Formats: sequence, structure tokens, C-alpha cells
Amino acid sequence: MDRKRILIIEDEESISDLLAYSLRKEGFATDVASTGEQGLKAITAFHPHVILLDVMLPDMSGFDICKGVTNEYTIPIIMITAKSDTVDKILGMELGADDYITKPFEIREVIVRIKAILRRIELTSETTGTYRFDVIQLGHETELCKEKREVCKHGTRVELTNKEYDLLVFLAENRGRIFTRGDLLDKVWGFEFVGDTRTVDIHVQRLRKKLDEGKRTSLIETIFGIGYKMV
Repeated sequence: MDRKRILIIEDEESISDLLAYSLRKEGFATDVASTGEQGLKAITAFHPHVILLDVMLPDMSGFDICKGVTNEYTIPIIMITAKSDTVDKILGMELGADDYITKPFEIREVIVRIKAILRRIELTSETTGTYRFDVIQLGHETELCKEKREVCKHGTRVELTNKEYDLLVFLAENRGRIFTRGDLLDKVWGFEFVGDTRTVDIHVQRLRKKLDEGKRTSLIETIFGIGYKMV
């Protein structure tokens, strides 16, 4: 089995060295970039499965990199920063980050979060037997293909971040069931997630914008005072 590749975009050498060494000991392949420009080049050359991205880089903001990556790729991103401001955490999630870790951190925590993200991706991608080419119909115009991890509307692929896709799959597979925001955080983001329930609202809004354009009704219904369900 190919080793999972982790790209570390971090300008503090002591931190990037520690991360690279610890991740290699866990069986991961690693690559390190100390600037945003180097990191963007490494994405196309290294093809990482997960990116560890520092917010404060010498040449550009990690938030700008996060936005650009999530618009073009479906690579999970864990933001790393010295700041613990909730606003920064929410901004990272709005831009498509999958998780957020604040310095100083325990290396075991980073490893656990990486493995949790990879495990969730494998579970949502896993298809066997008669379900290998499973397609979920979302209304008349939109299809979700689990085999390819993609959503198509009018035959055109809709670009979703990993968390947008995971949330959509979970709601689609539990169509008609009502989930609180806390339920969705636990089921989609996992117990390790450090954000709050506003993250769910942000992702639902983004899914609606991408999937409900031109419609009076939404595929995802708000149950006021409770949460959401897929209609």
C-alpha cells in the first residue's frame, strides 16, 4: 500500500523538522515547504493526501493559500497557527480548512487529527459489492457519485471541499432525519474538532449556494430551533 503523503507548509524550521520526523516515524511520507510559493509548487509535485498549513508565512497568508487550494483541489487542510482567536478558526473553516491546531501543540494530537481525517475520507469513499458504483440522486438535476467522490449538476461537476462533500453524503444517506448542529459536528467533523456549531451553518450555506441556484426550495432544510435535514 502506498504511504500517505503529508505536506508541511511551515516557516519555523524547528516545528517543521519535528513534524516531518514524527510523521515519518508514523509511516507517512513527508515534504516540507517554508514559504507559500514553495508550498503551492509542492502541491502539484508531491500530490499530498493532507496539508499542514501555517497561517503566518513570510510571503503570503495561509488563509489565501487555503482558499486557493480548496477552490482547485480536494486536499484536506489542517491550519496551524500561534493564534487562538475564534475568529481565525472560523475564517479558516469558511475558506475550506478541515481542522485547526493552535501552537504550542502536542505532536500526538497532530498525528491523531491527520489519521482521523484520512479515516473519514476512506470511510466515505469505501464502496464494495453492489454498491461499488453507488449513485445518490439529489433531486432531478444533481447526482452524488460515491465511487468517484464527486457531485454533478446538469452533468457538470460541482467543486466541493472535503467537508462540504462529507456533510452532503451524511445528510443524503440519512435523508429525512433531523440532526442538530452538534450531531453533525460529531458525525462529520469528529469529536476532535475544536470549532463551534457556526461551522455547520457556514458549510450548509455554501452547499446551498452551489446546489440550489435558481431554486425556491433547498435540498437541505432548516428545522428552526433544532438543526437540518435532507429533504
